[in-house]
Amino acid sequence: MAEFNWRTINIDALDPESSTNFDLSTLTPAVQPVSPQDVQALSQQIRQLWRGGDAEGALRGALENAPYGADAQSKDSYMQTVTEVLQQVRTADMGPLLQRIYTSDGGAELCDVLMKYLYKGMATGASTTNPSKNVTPQVTGFSQVQPRNTAESQGGNMGVFLSWHEKLVEVAGPGTIVRVMSDRRTV
Repeated sequence: MAEFNWRTINIDALDPESSTNFDLSTLTPAVQPVSPQDVQALSQQIRQLWRGGDAEGALRGALENAPYGADAQSKDSYMQTVTEVLQQVRTADMGPLLQRIYTSDGGAELCDVLMKYLYKGMATGASTTNPSKNVTPQVTGFSQVQPRNTAESQGGNMGVFLSWHEKLVEVAGPGTIVRVMSDRRTV
């Protein structure tokens, strides 16, 4: 009788509900490809709106036209545009602005897109800080950590993202967090 090593059996391949037997690409919704030129033109239109004093129109336009099908570089430049719009809104105006967006037609989806941008901004702000830039070597062999220069890093926007996050959860509720975490489309 031949010996069989039962430890080498891939039991996931035998389970019909296993992820190895399921095409994960079916979970990702189809998105239309967006060219970098289209993203750049859209960013210019949004900047014109907020320069003209229409912060709500600029934010609404940015959220309605999120370039899900763009390449990573275009998404990052669009993220910069959204960040600029968020920075222009005063803290006292955030709540009423979000309330108007949320109660409008399709407002819950727009709030979900805003939450995606807030999380992306917080993630990129945290990952771009370089602790080695803030360390000064000393003669004693020890290093002295200096305060972080927020203008030098993306972390300077963290307060803006956190303020918007707080107001957005107040207006739209915690369900927007769950929907964003489960959506496979990225901004």
